Amino acid sequence: MNVRSLKQFFAMLALFAITIQMVSFTAFGQVKAFETSDVVSNDTVIDDQPSSKIAPDLLEKADEMYSGRRTDEMERVIIQLKPETGLDESFGELTESVRAEMFEREVQSNKEKKGILVTDMAGMGGRVKRSFNNVGLVSAELPLSKIRELITKDEVAYISPDRETVATGHVETTTGASLVRSLIPNIAIGGDGIGIAILDSGIEGNHADFKPIITSRVVYHKTFVSGSTDTSDKYGHGTHVAGLAAGTDIFSNNNSGYYNGTAPNANLINLKVLDDTGRGTVSNVVAAIDWAIANKTAYNIRVMNLSLGTGASDSYTTDPLCLAARRAFNAGIVVVASAGNNGKDAVGNKVYGGIGSPGIEPSVITVGAVNTYGTDIRSDDTVATFSSRGPTRGYKTVSGVRKYDNRIKPDLVAPGNKLIAAAAVGTGTADPLTGWVYYKNKLVTDYPSIQVTQYVDSGGGVNRKGYQYLSGTSMAAPTVSGAVALMLQIRPNLTPSLVKAILMYSAQPINGANTFEQGAGNLNADGAARLAKLVKTTLPTTNGTAMLSAALPTAQASVIAGETVYWGKGVITNHGFLYGNDLMIKFQGMYKNGVLVGDGTPFSGTAIARSTTLTSGTLSLFDGAIKNNGVLVGDGTLFLSSNAMAGTFAPWTNAQGVLVGDGVLVGDGVLVGDGVLVGDGNANALNAWLGDNTACMFPAP
Repeated sequence: MNVRSLKQFFAMLALFAITIQMVSFTAFGQVKAFETSDVVSNDTVIDDQPSSKIAPDLLEKADEMYSGRRTDEMERVIIQLKPETGLDESFGELTESVRAEMFEREVQSNKEKKGILVTDMAGMGGRVKRSFNNVGLVSAELPLSKIRELITKDEVAYISPDRETVATGHVETTTGASLVRSLIPNIAIGGDGIGIAILDSGIEGNHADFKPIITSRVVYHKTFVSGSTDTSDKYGHGTHVAGLAAGTDIFSNNNSGYYNGTAPNANLINLKVLDDTGRGTVSNVVAAIDWAIANKTAYNIRVMNLSLGTGASDSYTTDPLCLAARRAFNAGIVVVASAGNNGKDAVGNKVYGGIGSPGIEPSVITVGAVNTYGTDIRSDDTVATFSSRGPTRGYKTVSGVRKYDNRIKPDLVAPGNKLIAAAAVGTGTADPLTGWVYYKNKLVTDYPSIQVTQYVDSGGGVNRKGYQYLSGTSMAAPTVSGAVALMLQIRPNLTPSLVKAILMYSAQPINGANTFEQGAGNLNADGAARLAKLVKTTLPTTNGTAMLSAALPTAQASVIAGETVYWGKGVITNHGFLYGNDLMIKFQGMYKNGVLVGDGTPFSGTAIARSTTLTSGTLSLFDGAIKNNGVLVGDGTLFLSSNAMAGTFAPWTNAQGVLVGDGVLVGDGVLVGDGVLVGDGNANALNAWLGDNTACMFPAP
């Protein structure tokens, strides 16, 4: 054997050893992934097929077909071929010659596997359309009934649907809202026909995101600001809020969809309650809520967005904003409110107990803010530092002693850091040289760095394409309001409490955050819409009655931006939470109109317990707030017990031994002691407009 042959022999031995190691590593990874899937689905029926190798949305379609809810239609799929070598796992560790050898082997192997699949697919009534040998993927189509058979083939590693790709924006993508658009065949799901009342500083109804050509989706304007008849938005807050809920970037950005809101086809009702400096009164808001209730039917007002608030001093049982919000809830309107921007003090320490009113109201869906860092994937999301944390600190005085509400809030969190959406026109200033008029609203004037594109009148009229950044829980709330509109378009019979429960059940818990920071977790509009679709068209009213028209999906998860997002499967109540499949399988009495979700776990004096008339089925009860460290809402360690929140007036300590009963400290931050806050007008809250100074959403290219 010559020297060259000897070198080739040893190179092949090395290549064989590396391949064996990589195959072993890959097999181990597959086993661990299957075990994780088993843990996530521990209270669902496990199929004897390797369903973990089928994308969750494709598996759901197959399950619907088997149960007779979908025809055995041809499905376009992408097949991932099993790798021949460990090329993908160790590409950077190999020499160029070894990489080239392994790559050549992969390509040749993929061609052979594709040839086998051509025969197999023909036998299943399907066909291979294209093969992508360099990346180990095959596009094909086959009957839904053959999906489970296909995954048993030795050549197949994973099957995904050949999903339609369209230009979508950051907000609708990272929340999963873009996945909802085609959830029902031949019906576009964009919140069509659902009215969202925006109680704010006004809406720029002529903005191209709301009025692409002739007719504006801002269907009604009314001001409740004393001494004014102007319904426009000089401040610049309400228009941005409306854009995040229902903006549609069809005309203003060359049909890119980049700045789409979560419900781009919903109608908007402009109820102006804040003046041109962003100030208002409780009475303004109460008057607008009262009007919305009276005109609910005329404009199909199903959702009310309150991206505003005031300091929580009164208990929710006596706070006027809370009472008005409760009345809207009782009228069948889903009320969504921002948690507030008081999550840290002047030196950056965490603050607990900073939820504002009406966010402290139990019937309201209270929304905190997430920092997405500008990425569509969710694995890097964290709770924004400015986002207000629970527990709620409104109080009433009993026998001379303050009794704090201390309920868990927020209910969930959603994107709210440095988001781009529609900007209001504001006031114009003429350039003395060109005569062109440049327009800025007050927020852009005060904070020039938030401007993305500007309104300009160059002589032919004002363009209607202004955009700006804003941050805060005020931005997170409308993304949830839009998601609610999607749910109500799919199932108009949903009650406000059931909407709230579905949003929490489908939310994704953020690892490392506690319940006072994130509630049930991060908004998952895709999961919420899919659950809404499963609810019977005639909603039961009896506790324990079957609520769904079909079984829950085997994989209770969504695929958002390429990542698997597991549903937390929990519902926050008052001082703890419930979790388990029966929250969705069975109608719970706490979902009835006018009944609070929190009523499902009354406090008995030392702990919470399940109500026998408002809850049913196999449910687990967690007594208190936790710090999440896993996938499900119940994965975590005790942070604060219900007894510490709602028990005796004497001081109590949390699980870390920190005094909480007197309002001094809770866990890793400062608790507001007397329940009195300055509100969103204080310096820290105003700085939230600029957001956490991190990577963020980029303007459209």
